[in-house]
This record gives sequence, structure tokens and C-alpha cells, in this order.
Amino acid sequence: MSGTRRFVGLLLGAVLAVGALFGTAAPAQAYSPNPGLSKYYYDTDSCPCSGGNLTDPFDGTYFSYDAGGLAVKMEMSDAGWFIGKVEFHPYDEKLWVYDTKNDGDTFVVSVSYTSGGSYHYVGTFQAPGTSQTVDVTVANLDIPEGAYVDISVYDDAERSDLIGAARGTGAAIA
Repeated sequence: MSGTRRFVGLLLGAVLAVGALFGTAAPAQAYSPNPGLSKYYYDTDSCPCSGGNLTDPFDGTYFSYDAGGLAVKMEMSDAGWFIGKVEFHPYDEKLWVYDTKNDGDTFVVSVSYTSGGSYHYVGTFQAPGTSQTVDVTVANLDIPEGAYVDISVYDDAERSDLIGAARGTGAAIA
């Protein structure tokens, strides 16, 4: 092979390598700064509850009657976009996690509870991250009645970047 052909081949290979590097998708980036988080609490002794601040652009939230329960809805927004919500429903102890913006990023929800003076870690949950407009995960938590439920929303799987939480004196009640 002549020197010119070898040079052209190397040049073409370099151009293709650079194109492949820039043409691949970057990994999902965490929100920075963190999205805004609004929390709404409902005493489910007074439910069924819907409307008002439970209304949202995706499905609206409805809490059922549950004696002694305290429901919570957390909505997240970033730069004017409604990007997700987390709901704890005391009736049947269900956690609903919605990712409502197809941006390659999601959030992680960590759940624990305190009952009978003991702390119990339940696990982490997140929406599945498909190409759907809205991704939803529903988890049946099987938490004892009257337990204080701590819900923390993180911007990373390592749970090091807290977006916001309903815990402590602001915990939900199963």
C-alpha cells in the first residue's frame, strides 16, 4: 500500500472513531440543581379525597378512607416540567412512583418504617424507565397499621443526593 493510501485510511479511521464517540448517547445525568419538591398530606380519616392539589396532568390522585392513616403525595418539577410524583396510600399500604418526563433520568425512592419501637428498612423503588410518556411502579409494602412510614426521594441510585422526604415528624402513617 502506498504512503498516501495508508495516510487516507488512517485519517478516515480517525474521523469514524471521533464520529462514533460523539454519536453515542451520554449516560443519564442527575438533575442539578435538584428538582423542586412539593408535599401534600391527607388525613385519610376524612377521605375519600381527590381534586385540589391532588390534581395533576397525568392521572390525578385519589386517596381512599383508612382510619388513622396519613397519606402523602410528593410532586417534582424541574424548569417548569412536571417530572414525577410519589404517593403513599395508607389503604393497602401502596407506594406509587411515577416518572413523567422521558429525559433519560429518573429518581429513586427509599422506604422504611417504625413500628413497635423498631426501625424496618423496606427497600428502594423507581419507575421502570421505558419509552412511555409515563412510567409507573406500584409497590405493595405490607406495613403494619399505625406505623410511621419514612419516604425519601433521591436523584441517584446510591442514595447520596436527597431531593426531599416525608419522614420523621412529616412521615406518612400506614
